Amino acid sequence: MFKFRKKDTKAKNVRKSKFFKSAKTKAKDYLNSPDKIHRLIDKAKKKANRRNSPLKEFWESLMTCFRLLKAYAKGTYREIPWESLVLILASVIYFVMPIDLIPDFIVGIGLLDDASLLAWAMASFAVDIERFVQWEKENKTEYE
Repeated sequence: MFKFRKKDTKAKNVRKSKFFKSAKTKAKDYLNSPDKIHRLIDKAKKKANRRNSPLKEFWESLMTCFRLLKAYAKGTYREIPWESLVLILASVIYFVMPIDLIPDFIVGIGLLDDASLLAWAMASFAVDIERFVQWEKENKTEYE
């Protein structure tokens, strides 16, 4: 399911940026507010649906991450390490930020940093995400 390399120089540059550091700080606040997580995921889905060209390679995986975050916010799924959860959430926060390392309004390349970071997060935490997929199957639950 996840075919991405962990060592991606674009993602590395994004992770070192002040924008991603800000997203990580926000992620910790979001974890205390299920409503904020739900609003964030709704916003991210709208953005992903609107411009999914750089995201189409890992669309299914991205939707799985959204479901994982919703299940966490609802309190039904907690079997994910804190670090994984924070970094996945921070990556989604970064994705919805209109002004980041490469601003989204730059046509053609504005989403490349977002896509790179999301791909890195999904590759880095593939085991945690796969556990969630297995949990969904076992519980016959899917969070849309």
